[in-house]
Amino acid sequence: MSEIKNHKDLTVYKNSIDFVVSIYRLTKSFPSDEKFGLISQLRRAAVSIPSNIAEGAARKNTKEFIQFLYHSLGSASEIETQIELAKRLNFIDNTKEIDKALHEIIYLLTALIKSLKNKLTDKKRCWK
Repeated sequence: MSEIKNHKDLTVYKNSIDFVVSIYRLTKSFPSDEKFGLISQLRRAAVSIPSNIAEGAARKNTKEFIQFLYHSLGSASEIETQIELAKRLNFIDNTKEIDKALHEIIYLLTALIKSLKNKLTDKKRCWK
């Protein structure tokens, strides 16, 4: 396993950048009157995922990084809701690929949070 030097090395970051591109492509087909509605909401929430990963990784401690990862996780949950609304409004129908990519990001974020929390716990144990 190679060493992680910065956020750009994280699989979850790489996947979330690809996901943003997918969301932009998906929302191109939405009705133009949704420009300031679901299009804007979906795009901002998608961009928020890699942005929070990057910002959190730049923070000075692991606790702050974890907090920003939770923000990314929250944005992913927002997108789940917005995709469901877009389906019900008949803006999109087949979302298998988007759903799969989003669930992978949620899984990776959750695993990274858990791993970082375990490292924090292990460090605390070492000092006792």
